[in-house]
Amino acid sequence: MIMITIGLTGWSDHPLITLDQSKKLENYSSHFPVVELDTSFYAIPPEKNIKSWIEKTPAAFTFIPKAYKAMTMHKEWIEEFTSIESMFKVYKQTFSPMVEAGKVKAFLFQFPPYFDCTKQNVQYLRLVRKLMGDWPLAIEFRSQSWFSENNQSKTIQFLKELKLINVIVDQPQTPNNSVPTVSVSTNPSLSIYRLHGRNYEGWLGENIQDWRAERTLYEYKEKELESFAETARTLEKDSSEVCIIFNNNSGGHAAPNAKTLQKLLGLDFENLSPRQLDLF
Repeated sequence: MIMITIGLTGWSDHPLITLDQSKKLENYSSHFPVVELDTSFYAIPPEKNIKSWIEKTPAAFTFIPKAYKAMTMHKEWIEEFTSIESMFKVYKQTFSPMVEAGKVKAFLFQFPPYFDCTKQNVQYLRLVRKLMGDWPLAIEFRSQSWFSENNQSKTIQFLKELKLINVIVDQPQTPNNSVPTVSVSTNPSLSIYRLHGRNYEGWLGENIQDWRAERTLYEYKEKELESFAETARTLEKDSSEVCIIFNNNSGGHAAPNAKTLQKLLGLDFENLSPRQLDLF
């Protein structure tokens, strides 16, 4: 069955849907069927956390865990592990219960701008696929070189060959740290459309004290959301599921934008957590 799902990055800091501070994940899972798990980028979480997240969400609810930052070359693995293989082994052991429960949509490998399209990095992606086995993997590039005029078709073919999901992005087109929107599905099971907002100055990062807070500070207009709906419907032709993730949440805009897109697409998500009533 072909379907479109919508989610946000993280289940905290969404004023529109957080009614009970002690049950943020439960509140979140009463509104959306999927969430991007960002905490695993900063540290591989304890297994007790994984089990807790599984227990707090409905059976059909899924996660998109981010790869740990050393797995995507944001830091040196040698600081914590004896080998690359041991790092991946620990990560896989941690998330095995979530995979076995059928609650992982895909693992998100978001690479930095300096991860260029080189033979060495192509080989690293092959190693990632080997070490992660047949688990679903989504790849988000931040270097334009992967989608240059000479490389784009080769990159798409390479992702298809390894059954890697091309993360389609919407973001400002800055000179050095952004990639174009390449609306091509590379996996018949899943397409991921990740929306970062269009705050050019924030994404550029010049003369900004807190770029993390500024980068995703953006509210999409309805016409922009309508274009995302059209793209999602096009991607449905090549993937069984199209998952749209809103990352524009520095100002709390992700949840309301997601709700508007859900309405535009006429989606009614089933098998969610019971909705807590906001009586006041």
